[in-house]
Amino acid sequence: MSTATPSPSAQPGTPLGPRPRHVLFLVSSSREPGQQGNSEWLARQAAAALPADVGQTWLSLNELSLPPFVDLRHTVGQYPAPEGDLKTLLDATLAASDIVFVSPVYWFSIPAPMKTYLDHWSGWLRTPGVPFKTEMAQKTLRVISTSGDRAKAQPMFDSYRLCAQFLGMAWGGELWGKGGAPGAVQADTEAVAQAAHFWR
Repeated sequence: MSTATPSPSAQPGTPLGPRPRHVLFLVSSSREPGQQGNSEWLARQAAAALPADVGQTWLSLNELSLPPFVDLRHTVGQYPAPEGDLKTLLDATLAASDIVFVSPVYWFSIPAPMKTYLDHWSGWLRTPGVPFKTEMAQKTLRVISTSGDRAKAQPMFDSYRLCAQFLGMAWGGELWGKGGAPGAVQADTEAVAQAAHFWR
């Protein structure tokens, strides 16, 4: 689901420094391929409001082959350089100036594909030659989500905000819409209106 390619300079171990604004949208819906969920629909409304000179990359975590995370912190202590889709995901993460978690609420919590991605942050923090913490501190994290109840989505938003805080990332806030069956969020006129101003 990628509509753009991360900068070729985004190689593990290469400090990127200042770069043009580029937004990475990470879609964590578990809907079957070809079925656009409410959170993605709302995210694409927000993306349409970005200036034309801002790059965009869209990746569906459910369509990537991400290995389960194995905690080596207190044994090996470091991690090998990622390969395959995991390397693609790290490169895209490092190349972005802004990261948007497109994250429906599943069982009052973070969707499994997104949780796997976040677990790998722990490994990337300990991968030789990858300045992960330094690079992440230069980025802004935002969340776009849908669910049946805004209050019950708050624990997930809090978890994401704490992840951003841990790495010194700027918190760009969250956009929530009332979801459910495919297309339901389109009836949430307040969320649709907020999407147009999400980047402010």
